[in-house]
Amino acid sequence: MPSHYGAPYGQLSSGQTTAAEDISVITLHGDIDYHNIDHLRDVLLFPHGAAAARTVISLSAVTFIDSSGINAFITAHHAAQGSGGWLRLAGPFKSVMHVIRIVGLDGIIPCYPTLQQALAV
Repeated sequence: MPSHYGAPYGQLSSGQTTAAEDISVITLHGDIDYHNIDHLRDVLLFPHGAAAARTVISLSAVTFIDSSGINAFITAHHAAQGSGGWLRLAGPFKSVMHVIRIVGLDGIIPCYPTLQQALAV
């Protein structure tokens, strides 16, 4: 099966780093859909259902997102806010940003054109 951005088509892979000022950066690769939503939830929510207080999710290598991914982001956003933090989305492809806008997610979770912009705010 061919690979796209580090993940086989239809699958999701992730990596996590810590940026300056204790901001967690999660980089996602591949498709976000109901087939891999458990992996996404595991990545976004740490033990006991808590999200990192300040997290940027890089979507620059995500090629598809469905409603299950949108719901996972909203859950992680609420968890981050509950711990006094925030969640930001960064660098989505045009097609992914289109879905984010259609469902109004960008009105709930701040979305930035680049990772650098999301970290600079």
